[in-house]
Amino acid sequence: MSWMRGITCQVRRWRAARSQWKAGMAEFKAAQKESRRTGQRLEHPGPPPTGFTLLPWLLLGLGSFSNLLQGRTPNPWIGAFGLLAFNSLYIYVVFRSFVKEKREALSTRVALGVMGLLTCGLALGYGGSWLYFFPLLGLAAGSCLRGPNLGRIGLGLTALAAVVSAFRAGWDGINVAYGTFLSTMVTAAILSLSEAVRELRAAREELARRAVEKERLRFSRDLHDLLGHTLSVIVVKSEAARRLAPRDMDAALSQVSDIESVGRQALTEIREAVTGYREGSLATELDRARSVLSAANTEPVVRQTGTPLAPQTETLLGWVVREAVTNVVRHSDATRCEITVDSGAERVRLTITDDGSGAGAEPGREGVGGTGLKGLTERLAAAGGSLEAGPSPRGGFTVTAQLPTESLELLTAMTVGPAAPAAG
Repeated sequence: MSWMRGITCQVRRWRAARSQWKAGMAEFKAAQKESRRTGQRLEHPGPPPTGFTLLPWLLLGLGSFSNLLQGRTPNPWIGAFGLLAFNSLYIYVVFRSFVKEKREALSTRVALGVMGLLTCGLALGYGGSWLYFFPLLGLAAGSCLRGPNLGRIGLGLTALAAVVSAFRAGWDGINVAYGTFLSTMVTAAILSLSEAVRELRAAREELARRAVEKERLRFSRDLHDLLGHTLSVIVVKSEAARRLAPRDMDAALSQVSDIESVGRQALTEIREAVTGYREGSLATELDRARSVLSAANTEPVVRQTGTPLAPQTETLLGWVVREAVTNVVRHSDATRCEITVDSGAERVRLTITDDGSGAGAEPGREGVGGTGLKGLTERLAAAGGSLEAGPSPRGGFTVTAQLPTESLELLTAMTVGPAAPAAG
């Protein structure tokens, strides 16, 4: 009964492979129809090859089967059993050859070795049309044994076929040896090339998907940085204008003018963010920080010492200043905010400290502040730096960023977005 269960399992595998092949063909035909309708070149590679592509070669064994039916084979029961066993092993091997894990499994290699022994036995015992099992063995070996050792295996199999065929058929056996060599090497070459093309196509699609995802993350991060800060500035200055209007119209109009300027600048920055050419400036962000903190009745204290910074470093630190000051204005209720930039020969340190309620990030967030600070943490880490944020021992909230003054990582960080979008 065990052999019946084995046959049942094999039939199930064939049906599953056939269903997969049919699904691939249906997808390929749909892609063909769509390409004809749109007039575009078809990019779909078609269904992947399966064991069905190698089944027609079993017709090489028809001569042996015909001899069995016509009673020309001595010991026909042995020949029939050998033919059935060879065909079963051939089907087993070739269907497993199109899945890398199964192709490299020990059971597949053992089945191929048994095929070799069975082929030699039948060829030596019967000769004639039974010698054509060697090219079939070459097909199975070529589909299964792809890799650097294929050349030696192909030559060894060809030599074995030549010796056995010469023993049974003399010089006429050279055709069997030649067919064995061709079937082994050509099968391996075609299947390896097909697999390589599909892997390259899959890699290209994955790279395109990652590029789209990276651009989406960049755009999401930039919109968060721009709109979060800009809307906070507009809200703060609008409140200041409302407070000043009853007693000092000129000061209120100055705040309204600032709102107009901020709005125009936001439009420019959003256009730059859409095209991917937005660059930050630390000096500009420090000036904006002074303005928005003053409008929010928070005393700004800005100190900057040390050597001039590289543009890439200034851009990253400018984003940190923008995000941290926005959080101070929105969440901390601080009366004083200190911003210190200290640049040395190798590293620059930016510290932003307020004396507020200790909620210098979005409430309810765990870890390094809100989503914006988390995105900046990833950006600075990619540039070889770090960002820390949390309540100060003396009260309030502190954000500390450190970066190398110049490095290759900085250039990379300007073009590579964080692993998760900084939106929210």
